[in-house]
Amino acid sequence: MGMSTGTTVAGQANATGGLTLNYLRGPLGIVVDEYSNIYVADRNNDRVVVWSDGALSGSLFAGTGTAGISMNQLSEPYGLARDSSSDTIYVADFKNHRIMRYSQSNSSGTLVAGGNGNGTNQTQLLLPNAIYFDSLSNSLLIVNTGAHNIVRWVLGASNWTLAAGNINGTAGTSSTHLKSPTDVTLDPMGNMYVVDRNNQRIQFFPVDETNGTTILELACIERVIVGLPCANVLSGQRLLYE
Repeated sequence: MGMSTGTTVAGQANATGGLTLNYLRGPLGIVVDEYSNIYVADRNNDRVVVWSDGALSGSLFAGTGTAGISMNQLSEPYGLARDSSSDTIYVADFKNHRIMRYSQSNSSGTLVAGGNGNGTNQTQLLLPNAIYFDSLSNSLLIVNTGAHNIVRWVLGASNWTLAAGNINGTAGTSSTHLKSPTDVTLDPMGNMYVVDRNNQRIQFFPVDETNGTTILELACIERVIVGLPCANVLSGQRLLYE
Protein backbone atom coordinates (compact mmCIF):
# COMPACT_ATOMS: atom_id res chain seq x y z
CA MET A 1 0.00 0.00 0.00
CA GLY A 2 1.13 3.56 -0.65
CA MET A 3 3.41 2.66 -3.57
CA SER A 4 3.37 5.13 -6.45
CA THR A 5 5.39 3.02 -8.90
CA GLY A 6 3.56 0.36 -10.86
CA THR A 7 4.75 -3.08 -11.91
CA THR A 8 4.00 -4.39 -15.39
CA VAL A 9 2.15 -7.70 -15.07
CA ALA A 10 1.04 -8.07 -18.70
CA GLY A 11 2.41 -6.54 -21.87
CA GLN A 12 5.69 -4.63 -22.15
CA ALA A 13 7.07 -2.23 -19.56
CA ASN A 14 8.31 0.09 -22.33
CA ALA A 15 4.69 0.61 -23.47
CA THR A 16 5.14 -0.87 -26.94
CA GLY A 17 2.40 -2.87 -28.61
CA GLY A 18 2.67 -5.87 -30.87
CA LEU A 19 1.08 -8.98 -32.30
CA THR A 20 2.90 -11.80 -30.52
CA LEU A 21 1.67 -13.18 -27.19
CA ASN A 22 4.23 -11.27 -25.13
CA TYR A 23 2.62 -8.02 -26.32
CA LEU A 24 -0.76 -6.32 -25.99
CA ARG A 25 -2.33 -3.80 -28.34
CA GLY A 26 -5.08 -1.53 -27.08
CA PRO A 27 -6.03 -3.62 -24.00
CA LEU A 28 -9.31 -2.78 -22.29
CA GLY A 29 -11.18 -5.10 -19.91
CA ILE A 30 -9.48 -7.35 -17.37
CA VAL A 31 -10.54 -9.91 -14.78
CA VAL A 32 -8.35 -11.72 -12.26
CA ASP A 33 -9.11 -15.18 -10.91
CA GLU A 34 -8.33 -16.64 -7.49
CA TYR A 35 -4.96 -17.92 -8.76
CA SER A 36 -3.87 -14.41 -9.86
CA ASN A 37 -4.27 -15.27 -13.54
CA ILE A 38 -5.06 -12.08 -15.46
CA TYR A 39 -7.46 -12.26 -18.41
CA VAL A 40 -7.03 -9.31 -20.77
CA ALA A 41 -9.29 -8.14 -23.59
CA ASP A 42 -6.54 -7.42 -26.14
CA ARG A 43 -8.82 -5.27 -28.26
CA ASN A 44 -6.74 -4.37 -31.29
CA ASN A 45 -5.42 -7.93 -31.56
CA ASP A 46 -9.00 -9.28 -31.55
CA ARG A 47 -8.32 -11.78 -28.79
CA VAL A 48 -8.42 -12.47 -25.07
CA VAL A 49 -5.14 -13.56 -23.51
CA VAL A 50 -4.41 -14.90 -20.05
CA TRP A 51 -1.21 -14.07 -18.17
CA SER A 52 -0.28 -16.27 -15.23
CA ASP A 53 1.34 -14.70 -12.19
CA GLY A 54 4.91 -13.71 -13.07
CA ALA A 55 4.71 -14.83 -16.71
CA LEU A 56 6.69 -13.06 -19.42
CA SER A 57 4.14 -13.93 -22.10
CA GLY A 58 0.42 -14.55 -22.32
CA SER A 59 -1.51 -17.55 -23.61
CA LEU A 60 -4.33 -17.33 -26.11
CA PHE A 61 -7.68 -17.85 -24.37
CA ALA A 62 -10.29 -16.63 -26.88
CA GLY A 63 -10.22 -15.34 -30.44
CA THR A 64 -7.62 -16.05 -33.08
CA GLY A 65 -5.88 -12.70 -33.42
CA THR A 66 -7.82 -12.00 -36.61
CA ALA A 67 -11.19 -10.25 -36.54
CA GLY A 68 -14.15 -12.32 -37.65
CA ILE A 69 -17.67 -13.50 -36.90
CA SER A 70 -17.07 -17.22 -36.36
CA MET A 71 -17.58 -18.74 -32.90
CA ASN A 72 -13.81 -18.88 -32.39
CA GLN A 73 -13.27 -15.26 -33.46
CA LEU A 74 -13.76 -11.83 -31.93
CA SER A 75 -13.84 -8.31 -33.31
CA GLU A 76 -12.48 -5.75 -30.87
CA PRO A 77 -13.33 -7.36 -27.52
CA TYR A 78 -13.96 -4.79 -24.79
CA GLY A 79 -15.30 -5.78 -21.37
CA LEU A 80 -14.85 -9.08 -19.54
CA ALA A 81 -16.75 -10.72 -16.69
CA ARG A 82 -16.17 -14.00 -14.88
CA ASP A 83 -18.43 -16.55 -13.23
CA SER A 84 -16.14 -17.99 -10.55
CA SER A 85 -18.48 -20.92 -9.83
CA SER A 86 -18.00 -22.34 -13.34
CA ASP A 87 -14.68 -20.67 -14.24
CA THR A 88 -16.39 -19.14 -17.25
CA ILE A 89 -15.39 -15.90 -18.97
CA TYR A 90 -17.91 -13.62 -20.71
CA VAL A 91 -16.63 -11.32 -23.46
CA ALA A 92 -18.25 -8.18 -24.84
CA ASP A 93 -17.57 -8.69 -28.57
CA PHE A 94 -17.90 -4.99 -29.41
CA LYS A 95 -17.83 -4.88 -33.21
CA ASN A 96 -19.83 -8.12 -33.53
CA HIS A 97 -22.61 -6.72 -31.30
CA ARG A 98 -22.75 -9.82 -29.13
CA ILE A 99 -21.69 -11.38 -25.82
CA MET A 100 -19.71 -14.62 -25.96
CA ARG A 101 -19.06 -17.20 -23.26
CA TYR A 102 -15.80 -19.17 -23.09
CA SER A 103 -14.86 -22.09 -20.89
CA GLN A 104 -11.33 -23.19 -20.03
CA SER A 105 -11.52 -26.29 -22.20
CA ASN A 106 -12.95 -24.85 -25.42
CA SER A 107 -11.37 -22.31 -27.77
CA SER A 108 -14.72 -21.73 -29.51
CA GLY A 109 -17.21 -19.56 -27.72
CA THR A 110 -20.95 -19.83 -27.16
CA LEU A 111 -23.26 -16.98 -28.08
CA VAL A 112 -25.24 -15.87 -25.01
CA ALA A 113 -26.58 -12.42 -25.99
CA GLY A 114 -27.10 -10.46 -29.19
CA GLY A 115 -25.72 -11.85 -32.41
CA ASN A 116 -28.77 -10.71 -34.38
CA GLY A 117 -27.08 -7.83 -36.15
CA ASN A 118 -26.63 -4.37 -34.71
CA GLY A 119 -29.75 -2.54 -33.62
CA THR A 120 -31.90 -1.34 -30.76
CA ASN A 121 -34.64 -3.95 -30.53
CA GLN A 122 -34.71 -6.32 -27.57
CA THR A 123 -33.01 -9.22 -29.37
CA GLN A 124 -30.09 -7.05 -30.53
CA LEU A 125 -27.11 -5.24 -29.06
CA LEU A 126 -25.33 -2.17 -30.39
CA LEU A 127 -21.63 -1.87 -29.57
CA PRO A 128 -21.69 -3.62 -26.17
CA ASN A 129 -18.88 -2.32 -24.01
CA ALA A 130 -18.63 -3.48 -20.38
CA ILE A 131 -20.48 -6.40 -18.76
CA TYR A 132 -21.25 -7.41 -15.18
CA PHE A 133 -22.18 -10.96 -14.18
CA ASP A 134 -24.94 -10.98 -11.56
CA SER A 135 -24.81 -14.41 -9.93
CA LEU A 136 -27.99 -13.84 -7.90
CA SER A 137 -30.14 -13.55 -11.02
CA ASN A 138 -27.88 -15.59 -13.34
CA SER A 139 -27.85 -12.68 -15.74
CA LEU A 140 -25.53 -10.21 -17.41
CA LEU A 141 -25.81 -6.45 -17.11
CA ILE A 142 -24.61 -5.17 -20.47
CA VAL A 143 -23.44 -1.64 -21.20
CA ASN A 144 -25.12 -1.23 -24.57
CA THR A 145 -23.06 1.81 -25.49
CA GLY A 146 -24.33 2.42 -29.02
CA ALA A 147 -27.95 2.30 -27.82
CA HIS A 148 -27.28 4.54 -24.79
CA ASN A 149 -28.71 2.08 -22.28
CA ILE A 150 -27.94 -0.67 -19.78
CA VAL A 151 -29.76 -3.94 -20.40
CA ARG A 152 -30.15 -7.13 -18.40
CA TRP A 153 -29.91 -10.41 -20.30
CA VAL A 154 -30.83 -13.51 -18.29
CA LEU A 155 -28.64 -16.39 -19.42
CA GLY A 156 -30.69 -18.67 -21.65
CA ALA A 157 -33.15 -15.92 -22.61
CA SER A 158 -33.63 -14.70 -26.17
CA ASN A 159 -33.96 -11.00 -25.34
CA TRP A 160 -33.02 -8.32 -22.84
CA THR A 161 -34.99 -6.18 -20.42
CA LEU A 162 -34.17 -2.54 -19.79
CA ALA A 163 -32.16 -1.69 -16.67
CA ALA A 164 -31.37 2.00 -17.36
CA GLY A 165 -31.54 4.50 -20.19
CA ASN A 166 -34.03 4.74 -23.03
CA ILE A 167 -35.57 1.52 -24.38
CA ASN A 168 -35.51 2.88 -27.96
CA GLY A 169 -31.81 3.75 -27.86
CA THR A 170 -32.23 7.52 -27.62
CA ALA A 171 -29.49 9.51 -25.87
CA GLY A 172 -30.36 12.30 -23.45
CA THR A 173 -29.41 14.24 -20.35
CA SER A 174 -32.44 13.63 -18.12
CA SER A 175 -32.39 11.33 -15.09
CA THR A 176 -33.93 8.53 -17.18
CA HIS A 177 -31.46 8.86 -20.07
CA LEU A 178 -27.81 8.02 -20.69
CA LYS A 179 -25.35 9.07 -23.36
CA SER A 180 -22.71 6.55 -24.46
CA PRO A 181 -22.31 4.77 -21.09
CA THR A 182 -19.09 2.82 -20.61
CA ASP A 183 -19.27 0.83 -17.37
CA VAL A 184 -21.66 -0.64 -14.81
CA THR A 185 -21.44 -2.31 -11.41
CA LEU A 186 -23.71 -3.38 -8.56
CA ASP A 187 -23.20 -2.91 -4.83
CA PRO A 188 -23.98 -5.73 -2.35
CA MET A 189 -27.57 -4.46 -2.03
CA GLY A 190 -28.16 -4.67 -5.78
CA ASN A 191 -28.09 -0.93 -6.46
CA MET A 192 -26.57 -0.04 -9.82
CA TYR A 193 -23.87 2.49 -10.71
CA VAL A 194 -23.30 3.60 -14.30
CA VAL A 195 -20.46 5.57 -15.90
CA ASP A 196 -22.48 7.91 -18.13
CA ARG A 197 -19.47 8.96 -20.19
CA ASN A 198 -20.73 11.60 -22.59
CA ASN A 199 -22.91 13.17 -19.89
CA GLN A 200 -19.77 13.50 -17.73
CA ARG A 201 -21.38 11.89 -14.69
CA ILE A 202 -21.84 8.79 -12.55
CA GLN A 203 -25.48 7.74 -12.16
CA PHE A 204 -26.95 5.79 -9.22
CA PHE A 205 -30.01 3.59 -9.77
CA PRO A 206 -31.73 1.96 -6.76
CA VAL A 207 -32.84 -1.65 -7.19
CA ASP A 208 -35.45 -2.01 -9.97
CA GLU A 209 -35.50 1.76 -10.62
CA THR A 210 -34.80 3.40 -13.99
CA ASN A 211 -34.70 6.97 -12.66
CA GLY A 212 -31.09 7.76 -11.85
CA THR A 213 -29.46 10.18 -9.43
CA THR A 214 -26.16 11.88 -10.23
CA ILE A 215 -23.67 11.07 -7.48
CA LEU A 216 -20.54 12.36 -9.19
CA GLU A 217 -20.21 14.80 -12.06
CA LEU A 218 -17.44 16.41 -14.07
CA ALA A 219 -17.14 19.48 -11.85
CA CYS A 220 -16.57 17.24 -8.83
CA ILE A 221 -14.10 15.00 -10.66
CA GLU A 222 -12.07 18.04 -11.74
CA ARG A 223 -11.87 19.27 -8.13
CA VAL A 224 -10.54 15.90 -6.99
CA ILE A 225 -7.86 15.94 -9.71
CA VAL A 226 -6.46 19.28 -8.53
CA GLY A 227 -6.62 18.29 -4.86
CA LEU A 228 -9.72 20.20 -3.75
CA PRO A 229 -12.40 18.60 -1.54
CA CYS A 230 -15.57 17.32 -3.15
CA ALA A 231 -18.54 16.14 -1.10
CA ASN A 232 -20.54 13.29 -2.57
CA VAL A 233 -23.38 11.06 -1.39
CA LEU A 234 -22.94 7.37 -2.18
CA SER A 235 -25.39 4.67 -1.05
CA GLY A 236 -26.71 6.88 1.73
CA GLN A 237 -23.29 7.54 3.24
CA ARG A 238 -21.54 10.90 3.16
CA LEU A 239 -18.09 10.69 1.59
CA LEU A 240 -15.50 13.45 1.48
CA TYR A 241 -12.85 13.30 -1.24
CA GLU A 242 -9.75 15.26 -0.27
